[in-house]
Amino acid sequence: MRQGFIKVAAVTPQIRVADPAYNARIICEKIDEATGSGAKIIVFPELCITGYTCQDLFLQKRLLDEAFEALCTITEYTDGYDALIFVGLPLERNGKLYNVAAVINCGELLAFVPKRMIPNYAEFYEARHFTPGNEAVELFRYEEMEIPFGTNILFQTDALPGMCIACELCEDLWAPMPPSTAHALAGANIIVNLSASNETVGKDEYRQSLVNATSARLVCGYIYASSGEGESTQDLVFGGHNLISENGILLASAERFENETVYADIDVHRLIHERRRMNTYPEGSHDYLIVDFAIVIQETKLHRTFAKTPFVPYDKALRNKRCEDILNIQAYGLKKRLAHTGVKTAVIGLSGGLDSTLALLVTVRAFDMLSLDRRGIKAVTMPCFGTTDRTYDNACSLAKAFGATLMEIDLKESVRRHFADIGHDESLHDVTYENGQARERTQVLMDLANRFSGLVIGTGDMSELALGWATYNGDHMSMYGVNSGVPKTLVRHLTQYYADTCGEERLREILLDVLATPVSPELLPPTDGQISQKTEDLVGPYELHDFFLYYMLRAGYEPAKIFRIASIAFADEYDRVTIMKWLKTFVRRFFAQQFKRSCLPDGPKVGSVAVSPRGDLRMPSDASFGPWMRQLEEIETYL
Repeated sequence: MRQGFIKVAAVTPQIRVADPAYNARIICEKIDEATGSGAKIIVFPELCITGYTCQDLFLQKRLLDEAFEALCTITEYTDGYDALIFVGLPLERNGKLYNVAAVINCGELLAFVPKRMIPNYAEFYEARHFTPGNEAVELFRYEEMEIPFGTNILFQTDALPGMCIACELCEDLWAPMPPSTAHALAGANIIVNLSASNETVGKDEYRQSLVNATSARLVCGYIYASSGEGESTQDLVFGGHNLISENGILLASAERFENETVYADIDVHRLIHERRRMNTYPEGSHDYLIVDFAIVIQETKLHRTFAKTPFVPYDKALRNKRCEDILNIQAYGLKKRLAHTGVKTAVIGLSGGLDSTLALLVTVRAFDMLSLDRRGIKAVTMPCFGTTDRTYDNACSLAKAFGATLMEIDLKESVRRHFADIGHDESLHDVTYENGQARERTQVLMDLANRFSGLVIGTGDMSELALGWATYNGDHMSMYGVNSGVPKTLVRHLTQYYADTCGEERLREILLDVLATPVSPELLPPTDGQISQKTEDLVGPYELHDFFLYYMLRAGYEPAKIFRIASIAFADEYDRVTIMKWLKTFVRRFFAQQFKRSCLPDGPKVGSVAVSPRGDLRMPSDASFGPWMRQLEEIETYL
């Protein structure tokens, strides 16, 4: 459970209808299997001790007695088992029959949670046998036991503070006002569902969408276990469609008709973080019974995987759609700014690098939306000490390919004059040498914008802003930053998407060469005509920094947790020492460079992560990174 991960399982046993003793043996075998795989929450289907399809046999005392005996057998069997187990059975109470989930932990029967919504339509006739369960908790008395009975029960453990589990059964999920809503408002962040959902054409897709949507709406983990082969096929067929979802994301899905057990690692801390940041998530009723259970604190061997590029969808079709959406968001933002100001000229410093290329693509799209003449786009190339022929040629070729107005302003002499004015030795290639060029570029662009009554379009991306990899009052400044919400890994895919879909072979060739060019500010002289200053050699790989950025801001992960999952995601590319080195760089720069983000120009938010001081990131410029760095230094001693 370290760092909030808990392994869960949804299990479909191969049962015999109306044979509780046999079913208890199979359920115990499945408990062995699931706990052996590290599962701490184990969910079985609805009425699995007897089978869901017993029909009028549910009215037979012999079946009910043997079902309870089977439950006692299962409960005793779990003595010493380190898990919270949910198993379904029919239960008679005060002359009424209930469809319940029995909740078991370490050989103790903790509670009965009855089904609230009893279906009696289409193929379902449960009202013939079962009574709707009560919300308020009462006591079920059996021999010397007094067991809580009701839907309003929450289960918690000291082993994972903040985790809160509640239960509903099958139809409860499909109802207009499902019990899970009240459970979540009362604090539950994991919902289990014991179900017996039969298969009809297309029902699996709807079922999966319902589970995903519920977990998203309630910001919770949702474990759905359903009956499978072994139920009577007199009129119905059950597929064992087990599902585990977390906040709208499907973590695991069983192959139907296979009676499969599925596992997943639910990230409880991330769910807590997500609710904490949503001030619209209301507080609900506290009229719930809290039942404590015991599990051993240990590290969960992670079953889930982590994408190396969390900002970029893996599926190509989805990635292309995402790229088109982002380009439109960027372009529509700029379109509005141009229309509002009445400006018909945009000034872009076009370096031939990746970011300025994307800014040009967006600006062209915005101009086309407004039916403005593309010649109003002033693409300014400003060769200086570090400019290479490759980037210069690509900048010129791009401007011409789009019909923009190409302007070339050589900065060498003006920068040398500036160095003379401030007494800087040109042979000293320090930060003054580099930033003097960057600020001269920005001054030229700003003054050109004044001359042509235009706007300077910013080119810096979100990854650079996160790292502070921008010259203050240099490329840090613009009049509208179209790339400010786009991380570097996504900049690359947006450019690739444009190249693949533009339909112009020459333009595609230019864009592909831009993509193949090392990322560089080109502020140091080239070596043998080649770029000598490669950004990723200095600040680290952007794929790592974007990974760190996503999980720190979007998921609220602490540094140790980021290091853990990065070590898993990038195991085939970077060793743990290298990951630690660049994660410490990220933390240090992210905190130290907030003052630059505190005065960013306007720019469109395009995703769920943003660093604008007017939107997602309200952060003091002088905050200490001490707590974050100390945690990494503790881990580093063991590397």
